[in-house]
Amino acid sequence: MTIEEILHNEELRQHEFPVTAKCVFLAHAGVCPLPRRVAEAVAQYARAGTEYDQERIVYPEILSETRQIASRLLGCSADEVAFVGPTSLALSLVAAGWPWRRQDNLVIYFDDYPSNVYPWMALAERGVKVRLLNTKELGYIRPVDVLGQVDEQTRMVALASCHFVSGYRIDVETIGRQLHERGILFCVDGIQTVGAFPTPLQHVDFLAADAHKWLLGPCAAGLLYVRRDLQERLQPAWYGWNNVRCPNFVAQEEIQFRSGPARFEAGTYNLLGLVGLKAAMELLLELGVENIARELLRKRAWLVSALREKGYTVLHADAPQERAGGILSFYRPETDMATLHQRLLDRGIVTSLRTDRSGRKYIRVSPHFYNTDAELQRLLENL
Repeated sequence: MTIEEILHNEELRQHEFPVTAKCVFLAHAGVCPLPRRVAEAVAQYARAGTEYDQERIVYPEILSETRQIASRLLGCSADEVAFVGPTSLALSLVAAGWPWRRQDNLVIYFDDYPSNVYPWMALAERGVKVRLLNTKELGYIRPVDVLGQVDEQTRMVALASCHFVSGYRIDVETIGRQLHERGILFCVDGIQTVGAFPTPLQHVDFLAADAHKWLLGPCAAGLLYVRRDLQERLQPAWYGWNNVRCPNFVAQEEIQFRSGPARFEAGTYNLLGLVGLKAAMELLLELGVENIARELLRKRAWLVSALREKGYTVLHADAPQERAGGILSFYRPETDMATLHQRLLDRGIVTSLRTDRSGRKYIRVSPHFYNTDAELQRLLENL
């Protein structure tokens, strides 16, 4: 199956993505509807779980298989992928588990999604200085902006691969390489690009991404990438039967963490979520993330032009393709964007309403590869 086949065969499109028969869903940067094959994989597992031990019917094969698939999607080794659930939890693990020193500082972007702000702000209680990145525009983060904020005491930089409102994709590769040249770690919130755009990890130390947005998977079935040579230095902030060695389930006098990604997986796995995540990633790999990215950029370019013709201001409308994401947010000063958002919803067009620090409201659209040009045209007609 290809993206072209999906877009030009409405029967196939509605079969694979049942939401398309109900509404125009343009909010994948929020929470996605599940593709049929993902829902069926979860349902099949759930039904099987009524007849036998719900763990044994898939465990432990589901772990190794899903790690292998995730490693192909991310471009890393399978033993660098952990399953810890939501992005917030994964980022908190990195923030709380790193061996900080009191003179350390780290750089974050205060207008990132709160999941990538609060875990780092909390480090101030441990004597870590939290530096806030200055930018000229919302979400517009250049390598020079990052390097201008670091010094010899900077231990880590934590940024999102794509801003959740502006849709601007940072240059992960260049920023990561320049940080590594200075001995600085790089942590990435990848939830707005993983599954939609290639997100290179060559110069990334940690990356977190839940499945419920562009990955088209279940909620809280997320991925945590931890570079292999850093795993033993990252101290988990939680302890359980799975990540702490306990032969025959007997607690030991000394706490010894298991090696590899299991080090960060404290207890029983979200098996329903992993079954769905596996099916979702298989779908994305079948289509090709590069192909998905190309289609999303085509849609974005068309929408930017059409929205401008209607008098809307589009955030980062002129961003080059290598920096543009699948998110597109727009506003018009004389238009009540909240009312317009609700009006669209009433007409079966699902978008997101977002607000910046100044209180300005935007309609955010984030179509995925299976949304058709006719659906985008319907959005424009209803604006």
